[in-house]
Amino acid sequence: MSTGKPRISGAVIRAVRIGPVSLTYSPRATVAGVLGLLVLGAAIFFALLSVRTELSPEQTLRAVVGDGDVRTVRSIQSRALPRALTAACVGGLLGVSGAVFQSLSRNVLGSPDIIGFTAGAATAAGMTILFVTPDVWPVAIAAAVGGLLTAAIVYTLARTRGSANGIRLVLVGIGVAATVSAILDFMLLNSDISLATQVQGWRAGSLSGRGWEHARSVLLATAVLLPCLVLLRRGVDAIELGDATACNLGIPVERTRFAAIIVATLAACIATAAAGPIAFIALAGPHIARFITRIPGVTILHSFITGAVLLLLADHVTQNIDIGLRSPVGLVTGVLGGGYLLILLTRSSTRT
Repeated sequence: MSTGKPRISGAVIRAVRIGPVSLTYSPRATVAGVLGLLVLGAAIFFALLSVRTELSPEQTLRAVVGDGDVRTVRSIQSRALPRALTAACVGGLLGVSGAVFQSLSRNVLGSPDIIGFTAGAATAAGMTILFVTPDVWPVAIAAAVGGLLTAAIVYTLARTRGSANGIRLVLVGIGVAATVSAILDFMLLNSDISLATQVQGWRAGSLSGRGWEHARSVLLATAVLLPCLVLLRRGVDAIELGDATACNLGIPVERTRFAAIIVATLAACIATAAAGPIAFIALAGPHIARFITRIPGVTILHSFITGAVLLLLADHVTQNIDIGLRSPVGLVTGVLGGGYLLILLTRSSTRT
């Protein structure tokens, strides 16, 4: 067994060889991942604990496994736990989706909410509420299909000379997002006021009333999509270095890019279908993960953890800080995201 210590982007990368198998890892990223999982677990437990402030940590843990009085167990198991798990998975899926798109586009603004995929999902869901039914599953399916169709349109329009380069992908996405959002706004102006109110409420993004049907769907999506993105990570990392470099490394560039876009779009669409369009998480989560780990390339696990923790904290704000109204979590993340984007742009302009 041998080890090496090349330094990349401020992080120490170790290589471990056991016989014919060679693996690389970053001690800093490994420690950050373990600590991040502990923080995520603590954030989920804190979300459960804050629902019934009179409960002790021990009583809360017992209620999770069904031990305690009926009212407490029902409150934790049927309301608090599925909401916390939904928040964690939705935030995590948005985080990894943003990480993939930022790497593919080689642009710090390359998140699905800015590129427009979540806008397409929201438009499809809004049209379903207006013209078909406001029921949960049809709306969720429409959101997923709408996001995928938007991704297909953006990818097709962004392709030039057989390739969809980064900055063109972002610019085309912004234009498509503005178009589909304007279409939905026009329809809202000419629709029934009660249905329009439902659409606007859904577009705000909320975790209220999320039960086990939502938690199971996002848990299943996480279990399926996260391993797919881990398998695609090497190719995405190579594409971030440039298409020519990726080709020289033997990466099928367009096939890998297309597969990564599909999987990352599915992650964003399923998250949107479960909680509505949530801003900021897909943009900021990967940035924070990269700042913590200091490793190059797409950070799948760390972006998932960061996104999950961010959304859990934002949901805690909406539930427990008295600001005169029960604000949807999407509005809270939108306010935070606007400030974060201004800081990001200010720092970028200062460097140039």
